[in-house]
Amino acid sequence: MGKRTEHAPGTFSWAELMTSDAEGAKAFYTGLFGWDIEDSPIGDGEVYTMLRVGDDYVAALFQPPPERSGQPAWNQYVTVEDADAAADRAKELGATILGGPFDVLEAGRMAVIQDPQGAVFSVWQAKESIGATLVNDPGAMSLNQLNAADVDKATTFYSELFGWRFESASEEPPYWGVYNGPTLNAGMMPLPPGFPGPSHWLVYFTTTDLDASAAKIGDLGGQITVPPMPIESGRILVAQDPQGAYFALFEGEVDP
Repeated sequence: MGKRTEHAPGTFSWAELMTSDAEGAKAFYTGLFGWDIEDSPIGDGEVYTMLRVGDDYVAALFQPPPERSGQPAWNQYVTVEDADAAADRAKELGATILGGPFDVLEAGRMAVIQDPQGAVFSVWQAKESIGATLVNDPGAMSLNQLNAADVDKATTFYSELFGWRFESASEEPPYWGVYNGPTLNAGMMPLPPGFPGPSHWLVYFTTTDLDASAAKIGDLGGQITVPPMPIESGRILVAQDPQGAYFALFEGEVDP
């Protein structure tokens, strides 16, 4: 079981969906993963929905008001010791601070950051909430992948911000494992030639049956954008939910 009571600084620790239709997203993801939902009012008519596997928190979703809406997307959080210091350092390295740093009630403190090539992520300074209390298990986050316009610039930025180490895992197609200390923390690959968007982070969730999950995605109104394909440690696919947010699934061997 991938249960967690803390996340080391530099570790991806949470995934959060900003959606244009919270009820539609709940129906899609509970149908796909069997997640339980826990709605919490956060003021001004807004609701933050925690997503659980059993008693463990694995992710969240929310629908912002129209004036703050944007393209539906999964945002991924990296735990840090000091959100203010991390945001300051990211800015020194050429990033743009999109939000914060600010306190999230008593749960923690965060900032939303866009790296120099356009990929968005958040940093999380835990207080009462560590983020995900279950990872790698079915229905939980298993990997975070950077699709980078310039892998050399991305390597420099994230190495200097978090101390991550990048190691080549495959020359063709080119792929790098991203390590936080001794632990595999993420992956990186170059954007395909002619890709219409900027660099971005992609969240992976674990499944025990990729083919059955692929069928469910279609039945629930989602769309497969990269069909099931083999990789060294298992199989993956990439999909869009009915509101347009991208995510990926992984079937294979995971860390404890």
